Amino acid sequence: MKADRKPTPEHTSPKFQRPELLAPAGNWECAKAAVENGADAIYFGLDRFNARMRAQNFTEADLPKLMEFLHLRGVKGYVTLNTLIFPQELKEAEQYLRSIISAGVDAVIVQDVGICRLIRHLSPDFPIHASTQMTITSAAGVEFAKSLGCQLVVLARECSLKEIEKIQRQLYAEPSQTHLPLEVFVHGALCVAYSGQCLTSESLGGRSANRGECAQACRMPYDLISDGKVVNLGNRKYLLSPQDLAGLEVLPDLVKAGVSCLKIEGRLKTPEYVANVTNVYRQALDKVMAKVETSHSSSPDATNREHYNLEMAFSRGLYTGWFRGINNQELVHANFGKKRGVYLGEVTRISNEKVIIRLQAPVKPGDGVVFDCGHPEAQEEGGRIYAVEHKGQDALLTFGRRDLNWRRIHVGDKVWKTSDPELDKQLRQSFAGDNPQFQRPINLEVYGEVGQPLIALARDQKGHIVQVESAMVLEEAHTKPLTTEKLQEQFGRLGNTPFCLGTLTNHLNGAVTVPVSELNRLRREIVTQLEELRSQPKQWQLHSHANLTDLLPSPPLPLPPS
Repeated sequence: MKADRKPTPEHTSPKFQRPELLAPAGNWECAKAAVENGADAIYFGLDRFNARMRAQNFTEADLPKLMEFLHLRGVKGYVTLNTLIFPQELKEAEQYLRSIISAGVDAVIVQDVGICRLIRHLSPDFPIHASTQMTITSAAGVEFAKSLGCQLVVLARECSLKEIEKIQRQLYAEPSQTHLPLEVFVHGALCVAYSGQCLTSESLGGRSANRGECAQACRMPYDLISDGKVVNLGNRKYLLSPQDLAGLEVLPDLVKAGVSCLKIEGRLKTPEYVANVTNVYRQALDKVMAKVETSHSSSPDATNREHYNLEMAFSRGLYTGWFRGINNQELVHANFGKKRGVYLGEVTRISNEKVIIRLQAPVKPGDGVVFDCGHPEAQEEGGRIYAVEHKGQDALLTFGRRDLNWRRIHVGDKVWKTSDPELDKQLRQSFAGDNPQFQRPINLEVYGEVGQPLIALARDQKGHIVQVESAMVLEEAHTKPLTTEKLQEQFGRLGNTPFCLGTLTNHLNGAVTVPVSELNRLRREIVTQLEELRSQPKQWQLHSHANLTDLLPSPPLPLPPS
């Protein structure tokens, strides 16, 4: 019995793999919000060479501590080095890459094909993810990324579900080949330019979007001039501002298409946004996978609460983007280009400093609203609701004294809820404190018989396996033998740890017992050993003598004398 136990084989994989959920992190608080709300991985930038230079970002010095935190929680970390690099910056980029690889980062997201070549020269095994800004929209593009040494491809946001399925069919037409996993953006802001390759910001303000400094010219109002005449657009002035992507309702289709990773946009957003959107997609994806793994034919529908939370997180209007094909009229409604939130209804009457609206969504005292008169480029009236009185389908909204300029509010104004303090409080609590709130399962197998120690073998989702054994032998139980339920009770007490108990398989022979205190000690030992394994930094190969100059062409030979 004392011989090492080999774990029993895992169940065969489901027909469709479980996609990784990838969340954004512009700072430490966002990273924690992502982890505590179920992200499988986060992506983040450093203070150079990333496409979100306006985010707080991380530093090279942060990397070891950040990666230790992530790996302890069973979460991967990807660095975005996804801008184009100028020749005079290559030496600095090389030093950045050495720091990234040495810190045990799980992968780097790259746009510049020259940087891919440099990474593979420095390290033969460090993972490279081809950025969406490589504009890969075909199987040929995926094969090109593979030739650069990439291990994963982030497809362009412009790919439809049918195109994703076509790419997969073409890739798997050669079963003997190794196929790169595909990642897609599933939620967040959309760029009006193809895959973010926009020169407008650079042209108008000297801030290059391809260098991480986009000024968002697409979110401004424009006039439309046809044959030299200004076209009357009414309130539709935001001609270049797409709605935000929301792929919640196509999650089952993305899973069936074999997508390996679902990415949430938002490295410039707040921790509450990260917590909110990550939580919604975590729960929705788990529901989808539960249906897939049980071969259930129907797909779970998105709930009103999920849509509400996503709209409150940040919304210029939510749409499925290009997943279901091209529909430019839906993609760009042109009514506004900034955050709106949840639509409450239209002002039908104003009486005694109360606003009466035909209610379209829940509202309560404390919520913040804004009145939309059709000119979002101007300063809009808004404030917090003091009281709500419901009368049938109508709601009478009362505001604090002198909170509103009543001369600027009119019948016909649209009312948007822009703030929900109760929701914000719940979101902040989801990542508050030092103890883990989102726990990942470990599976246990327990062995033993009378006269031998109890052996517990534990395996986490990352494949780490530890084995512990009791300091005393099992004795014959005359009254209260160790049952599966008792083992689950004791080994399942994993509060304040990164783990929760998944499955427990009881291989004990006969009616045996051991003191509860010994079971508790074994549980603590399992946690300690798994945490130690997880905390070990990844060891990628890094050639100390390789450098940038090895890849540069030789200087031209001098011309012979004439």
